[in-house]
Amino acid sequence: MHMIGRRALLRTVGPGSLAGAALAACGAAPATAPAGFIDAHVHVWTPDVDGYPLAPGSTARDMAPPSFTDAELLAICRPLGVGRVVLIQMSFYGFDNSYMLDCMERHPGVFGGVAIVDHDAADLAATMRRLAGRGIRGFRLYASRARAEAWHESPGLERMWSLGADDGLAMCLLADPDALPAIDRMCTSHPRTPVVIDHFARIGMGGAVDGQALDALCALARHRQVHVKTSAFYALGRKRPPYDDLADMVRRLRDAFGARRLMWATDCPYQLAVGQGYEPSLALIRDRCDFLSDAERADVLGGTAARLFF
Repeated sequence: MHMIGRRALLRTVGPGSLAGAALAACGAAPATAPAGFIDAHVHVWTPDVDGYPLAPGSTARDMAPPSFTDAELLAICRPLGVGRVVLIQMSFYGFDNSYMLDCMERHPGVFGGVAIVDHDAADLAATMRRLAGRGIRGFRLYASRARAEAWHESPGLERMWSLGADDGLAMCLLADPDALPAIDRMCTSHPRTPVVIDHFARIGMGGAVDGQALDALCALARHRQVHVKTSAFYALGRKRPPYDDLADMVRRLRDAFGARRLMWATDCPYQLAVGQGYEPSLALIRDRCDFLSDAERADVLGGTAARLFF
């Protein structure tokens, strides 16, 4: 999520305890799955740029912090009761998803994955299916207004959305608010393709939540295949814990989509910026959104992500 705060100095989160047992809504996952919550959006990378080269145009200066490996992630999230994580391919690796896939293989059942592919490649379908065979359940698309309005003109993107419908693979959209009308049209054309909108469609990035933009996001609820991540709290609204100013937006989305189509996520490592932290992000949904029932909270904190990504 390209926004203020991503290059801030990061701090680690100290060990903590989690009140209560693991959430039952993740029961759709295999019985051997790790217990606990699911963080539905995290980026990982390694300082080993020889073993995992960066894409053309990217340099080590883009890696801020210089390292956020699977081991570093798990050391932070596991003490807080987060047992599984959906990894999102990092942009500076381009179409080479190797590091994410290797993390997934090192920790079977712990990580789901969202990859990035070249939608213009001749072997697009084969690539998507090969990645699905390795546990990938979604594909990231950058949804600025200009890009989203051009999707219908792209044979490759039409193939991606059609294959997503056929194989149950989600289109995971890093969307800007002004792209929502174009996304609405694409969802109308592809009613069976699972769709995930990242980070509230970045509504509130400039400060106060824009009511018209939130209305446009809630209007997507008429498409039963659309889901939304309540995530990246560090970057939205007042941009500081305890993030209570974002609770009304969570409520609006719950009312529109239902909790079974919402999922919590951090967007780590960026949620770890100085003055932010992992636990406050979790606590907004776990403790502070008192309008959520226990069953709804269980869905947002794990059940929805389990159904889509594991």
